[in-house]
Amino acid sequence: MSEHIVSSYDRDLEALGRRIAEMGGIAEKMLGEAMDALANFDTELAHRVVATDTRLDALQREIEESAILTIARRQPLAVDLRECIAAMRIAADLERVGDLAKSIAKRTVKILAEARVPRAIIGLKTMAEVASLQLKDVLDAYAQRDVERAKAVWANDVELDALEDSVFRDLLTFMMEDPRNISFCTHLLFCSKNIERIGDHTTNVAETIVYLVTGESMPTERPKGGRPATPSDDTKEQTP
Repeated sequence: MSEHIVSSYDRDLEALGRRIAEMGGIAEKMLGEAMDALANFDTELAHRVVATDTRLDALQREIEESAILTIARRQPLAVDLRECIAAMRIAADLERVGDLAKSIAKRTVKILAEARVPRAIIGLKTMAEVASLQLKDVLDAYAQRDVERAKAVWANDVELDALEDSVFRDLLTFMMEDPRNISFCTHLLFCSKNIERIGDHTTNVAETIVYLVTGESMPTERPKGGRPATPSDDTKEQTP
């Protein structure tokens, strides 16, 4: 392969990395702003989060198209092929993070008229802080190709599961204290599940990083804590 072709190929891979970094930054911002909107019942900010998702979707499509075109033109082998595959996988997970943050923002708009027991949101804020830190760490791990940091993110997912369990119990208590809290707290239950699912997508990215760098897969079973899985908004446009 000529030096010109190698240089052009490197630029293709660098462009994929830049788009992943942009997606990661947008996903981080969406999660943070969605939680700020929920904590402050800020519908204007919630609407901005929803609108931002369009850019995240567009970037995912660009990454998929670029990766497929790179594979078709360059016919990469070994680690270079994994670079393209990893970019598509990570883009898909970051797009889902955006969808889940968007769902939290949509629920903020829906529950504004029935907002009750503001202290019920405290546990969700803690969950979101942990999820945001995990997301930042895994994006840094991708940028640095840091396998150990990626594995640490993967292992720490159990912390988010435990927090979700705690939030679940707190919200049930609020609902039992006063039936008028049921609708509001039910929306918050879905928000907590969405944050937990963001953690799952973050660990997916961690697994992809390990695959990218080593060519090996992480164990099938992740560390888990808390309750069995409950329904979430982890499908497109499914907020009731």
